[in-house]
Amino acid sequence: MNFIRTAMLLAAMTALFMGIGYLLGGTGGMIIALAIAAAMNMFSYWNADKMVLRMHNAQQVDERTAPQLYGIVRQLAANAKLPMPKVYLINNPQPNAFATGRNPENAAVAATTGLIDMLTPQELAGVMAHELAHVKHHDTLTMTITATIAGAISMLSSFAFFFGGSRNNPLGIVGVLLMMIVAPMAAMVVQMAISRTREYSADRTGAEICGEPMWLASALHKISGGVARIHNPAAERSPATAHMFIINPLSGEKMDNLFSTHPDTQNRINELRKLAQRGMGSARVNIDPQPAPASGPWGRRPAQTSDRTRGPWG
Repeated sequence: MNFIRTAMLLAAMTALFMGIGYLLGGTGGMIIALAIAAAMNMFSYWNADKMVLRMHNAQQVDERTAPQLYGIVRQLAANAKLPMPKVYLINNPQPNAFATGRNPENAAVAATTGLIDMLTPQELAGVMAHELAHVKHHDTLTMTITATIAGAISMLSSFAFFFGGSRNNPLGIVGVLLMMIVAPMAAMVVQMAISRTREYSADRTGAEICGEPMWLASALHKISGGVARIHNPAAERSPATAHMFIINPLSGEKMDNLFSTHPDTQNRINELRKLAQRGMGSARVNIDPQPAPASGPWGRRPAQTSDRTRGPWG
């Protein structure tokens, strides 16, 4: 059902983009709009992952420089039957994480140093399992395409001001003004709806990958509190990437509404608790409580706990 809904939302966004092209230049304008969308998507397909990682100053790490994080991702990737992704760390105190890449063979997962510092190893495993679920579902490509089309819609809407639309616009200048205002808002609503749909799906699959839904539930509770307290300048400079993070890095979300990039965190936690109550609770990740010290600059360790996560969720 989520796949069908996502496909329908993508089709709606593409139709909106082509419709704006038609109103601006008739049939020729629609064809040009389609060509622009194809070119932008092709560029995004090959380069978006590098651009996003560069925007957030992510540094690639390995088993020597970040042994625990790398080891957790390696186990989870094996559980999910995925190729080992590249692993990145972002020197940022806000706890957060995201995945990127055009396909599982060219994927990357990134976590902030704030996430590493705040979470237990079990909670960290829950978060990285969620990000690998996005890779498994090809969500990283889907969200890249939606962000690209949304940007193109805003660009075309701005062109309407300069070119005044075409005779295909029955409302004349009023139609042009409406296009400039309504079209970008509609694109944003569709983009955010797709993002919310994919987050719920990734939560469920991530819980299956790590085997413990409450690890992720506990992590979401901590991350949402950290995001609300800690400013993220890099995300503020690049708000178009906000939908990629596990929790919106720009502000704490309070409800599932049309303008939310993410579902309400408590709603996500409730869904994970339902999974746990249905019997999903056999951990599939062997977390070493005392990892070897890292030899590089990213040798940060999450707080240590027993095998079961401490706190209100463990």
